[in-house]
Amino acid sequence: MDAEEIRRVIRETNYVTWRRQAGWDPVIVARASGSKFWDIAGKEYLDFSSQLVATNLGHGNAAVVDAIVKQAHTVAYAAPAFATEARAALSAALLEILPKGLSRFFFSTSGTEANEAALKIARAATGRTKILSRYRSYHGATAASISVTGEFRRRSSEKVQRVPGTVFAPDCYCYRCPFGLTYPDCDIACAEYVDYQLAHEGDVAAMIVEPVVGTNGVIVPVPEYLPRVREITKKHDVLLIADEVMSAWGRVGEWFAVDHWKVEPDILTTAKGITGAQIPLGLTATTPAIHDAFHDAYFPHGHTYEAHPLTLMPGVAAIGEYRRLGLIEKSREDGEYLLARLRDLQAKHRSVGEVRGLGLFAAVELVKDRKTREPFNTEDDKLAGRPLLVDQVTGAMMKEGVFCIGWVSHLVIAPPLVVTREELDQGLDVLDRALSIADQHATGP
Repeated sequence: MDAEEIRRVIRETNYVTWRRQAGWDPVIVARASGSKFWDIAGKEYLDFSSQLVATNLGHGNAAVVDAIVKQAHTVAYAAPAFATEARAALSAALLEILPKGLSRFFFSTSGTEANEAALKIARAATGRTKILSRYRSYHGATAASISVTGEFRRRSSEKVQRVPGTVFAPDCYCYRCPFGLTYPDCDIACAEYVDYQLAHEGDVAAMIVEPVVGTNGVIVPVPEYLPRVREITKKHDVLLIADEVMSAWGRVGEWFAVDHWKVEPDILTTAKGITGAQIPLGLTATTPAIHDAFHDAYFPHGHTYEAHPLTLMPGVAAIGEYRRLGLIEKSREDGEYLLARLRDLQAKHRSVGEVRGLGLFAAVELVKDRKTREPFNTEDDKLAGRPLLVDQVTGAMMKEGVFCIGWVSHLVIAPPLVVTREELDQGLDVLDRALSIADQHATGP
């Protein structure tokens, strides 16, 4: 097929996620390698957001590809009740790197499914119903996972799909503190309010958090926040679920984001970087105590593709590649360089209200006015399909061959961990030029 035929067939026959279907005019990706991909016309793009913060190992990692091919030639599929070498190999590899205490695994094929399993496991193991989540969160698109999502996609789904029982907590978002306070004089009110909620809510099975908020702003908590939330959830006998679908696998300079704060959750979910996104795999990891709740009780969950061997051996290969290439350490070092350069851009561009991040995971928040912190757009604008200023910025970057996620009123900078300094500079130079568009619409000094 030529380009027009590919585009026509896809537009006429496919749904595209989280948007109005009219007007979709996708770039056709013809090949990809490392930190770059090429369209069908041969134009090169720097992948400055790892697609959906997923291709941590870069595109086309040879060891992962080889693992997929080899497994396809041995056991391409086995039903979940069977054991395979791939299942044992990945389980053993995970025991070496997961946070302490997480040693029981349920394998699925996406982050959404990993969270769906976590929520069902938490409710079934505790016999309680409610889940405490946060407003600036995204946990997936299926019934339970979208119901614990705080941002606007929950509101767009509630009329057709909703699981009751979610209670929302404030975010640890210092730039826009929900209490109007300033760190450190705030005494971490956002965490202490969780204590108040759990003391009065009742019937709470678990609290689910993204240790570093992903799509909704790459919000890094203050150092005291997660350890205090862990103390509070233990105090109230509430499970803590860490959603590390985006923040794991070296993205923030550790295997898992909770490692930064030495926090040990009861359940951890992940996907994306577990295979470098080269094949779909999701993981729900729990403590033995949670697993023991189902020793003589019915485990109420499962998938045809649970523990699919074709997805598991690539996970083993991916862990080996993170180690061989030193990507955990590289993410820390490159992350410092990235944040330093982004802060230079913040000083230069009046439309940049804040830059923040950890490792190779950063956000640039755009504002009309730095003093008032008024954003260019809101979630309601996104939901209503109104034009977004951030889309003009990302569109300008695409014209210069740099793909970057723009979301409501911020950009997500998350290149593959294999990115070179030269590529980082390339992307940041293009961002520098594109931000002049936002500057023209800013009203503050």
